[in-house]
Amino acid sequence: MRRSPAHQLPPPAECRRLRRAASLTQAQVAARAGVPLDTVCAWEAGRAVPPGRHRQAYAQVLASLKSTGPQKGMDVTPLTPAQAFDALYAFCAPALVRQAFLLTGRRERAREAVERAFQLAWQRWPEVASDRDPAGWVRAAAYECALSPWHRFRPRPRVRDPLRDPADTALQQALMQLPPPYRRTLVLYDGVGLDLPETAAETEASTPATANRLTHAREAVAARLPELADTAELHRRLVRLASAERLTAARPSTVRTAGERRTRFWTRSATAFIVAVVGATTLTLRTAPTHYEAPVAPGQEVRGLPPRTAPGPLTPQELSLRAGLRAQSAGGPERMAPDAR
Repeated sequence: MRRSPAHQLPPPAECRRLRRAASLTQAQVAARAGVPLDTVCAWEAGRAVPPGRHRQAYAQVLASLKSTGPQKGMDVTPLTPAQAFDALYAFCAPALVRQAFLLTGRRERAREAVERAFQLAWQRWPEVASDRDPAGWVRAAAYECALSPWHRFRPRPRVRDPLRDPADTALQQALMQLPPPYRRTLVLYDGVGLDLPETAAETEASTPATANRLTHAREAVAARLPELADTAELHRRLVRLASAERLTAARPSTVRTAGERRTRFWTRSATAFIVAVVGATTLTLRTAPTHYEAPVAPGQEVRGLPPRTAPGPLTPQELSLRAGLRAQSAGGPERMAPDAR
């Protein structure tokens, strides 16, 4: 039996390229096709082929992604940098805020991390726009900002934001008990839906190390919550925890304005620092001596001389000599006068 052309799937590499070109995650493609996440991961990795109606739904999603791309003969108007940034922000920011909330357990910190990541993206927009995965670039920056160790020095309460559902609270506490690299790996693989090589690349670790982190993170969560030993249930609970909170992000124009203001501030600060250094150097050159003056050597102890001592009593010979000299000095010598002849 021959399959219909509408249900034929492209090669796995082409499936990955279509998904990345549309800036979609594997979880989003799986949700659109109504198929399990493992199906999308396995087909993009080339390990399996979706059967039956799952294959049909997956093929229709890929066809829609292919049809949304630019076609020959169409006049595609290029977007301005601001328009492209706003489109990327509107597409990625809401999901990134929810993912950052899974990493931090704090609503305000999650929002600040995402806004800071997009401010960095706007400062480096030529680099981000030419990246093959701009959404992944911003996601990596948001995760770095959310898990930054500098947050421990901020005057914030230690109690995390309360949740409505006790089950979500238990899952959040289990996530917070994980080390940050393990927590990030778990959120990327089981929450976002990245495959193992993509997770390893984003966490800057090798694939075996990433697999080890994922295994230990799942075991730690299953030890506290045995019902989450199933990976499908864990993915569902992570998505529910991230979606249960009302997390909002600022408008893209506000983020761009804040990024530009921050850039101007640091530029002016760097300019003022350079001017201060140049002024201090000029003052030093004007007031410094023009010739070398040897410093005065410190005093040194002279060795080899006899010590100075006080005079002692006179001997009998010295006493008689002194008496004779005094007697002759009293009379004095005879005066010699010339004779007049």
